[in-house]
Amino acid sequence: MKILIKGAGDLATGVAWVLKTAGMQVVMTELERPTVIRRSVSFAEAMFEGKTTVEGIRAVKSDMDSYRGVLGAGDIPVLADPEARVAGDWKPEVLVDAILAKKNLGTSRGDAPLVIGMGPGFSAGDDVDLVIETMRGHDLGRIITRGEAIPNTNTPGEIGGESDRRVLRAPAEGLFRPEAAIGDRVKTGQVLARVEGSALTAPFEGVLRGILHDGLPVFRGMKVGDVDPRDVRDNCFTISDKARALGGAVLCASLGFGGQKQED
Repeated sequence: MKILIKGAGDLATGVAWVLKTAGMQVVMTELERPTVIRRSVSFAEAMFEGKTTVEGIRAVKSDMDSYRGVLGAGDIPVLADPEARVAGDWKPEVLVDAILAKKNLGTSRGDAPLVIGMGPGFSAGDDVDLVIETMRGHDLGRIITRGEAIPNTNTPGEIGGESDRRVLRAPAEGLFRPEAAIGDRVKTGQVLARVEGSALTAPFEGVLRGILHDGLPVFRGMKVGDVDPRDVRDNCFTISDKARALGGAVLCASLGFGGQKQED
């Protein structure tokens, strides 16, 4: 089965990893310079580095001329193609919008035989065929066949007893310059990055789980990093429980509902 995923952040990467492990062909699309935080577990990092590996699966920066060769080599191509124009050439059986923008940025039913939207901003049966619940809790990964996911609460999920404080936000507008790396153990008040001379400091002691790529333009209040209060450095370099759960949900939806639609 050919599955196209829009977005290549950490949750989209978890989905792609599960699908690829299950034997699916996967192509991903991204921005040319994505603002991904958990870069160590995001195939979007290939846009900066040319290629990246997450838990044994490699993604390679590609274009319309090279992506089929990357697929043939057993890797996942990631194209700078936010409009997913590659769908017209590759003709996937399933398209997954995993941008997680909290709104629909242009995906519609008819983009593929089966179209899946992840999280709020989509309506199953209207602009997409299915919606996957992304909110942590009892319904995480639920396949919605009619209606919408739980609305965005604008509150980050709690990890290790921290929610809002664990998310780092840009102190000013300008170019982002990190002074710490993913996986570093940080102390309260430690400078983690600077933006045009304004310092961004750690709100508490923990492990730097994610931080924006060097040199990207940011605006004041933009999410640029994530501190994990749990002292488990390995968590910074492995796919999260949430991402794996969402991957399983997309796999079930693709196999079950995708086959059903083809029979119809």
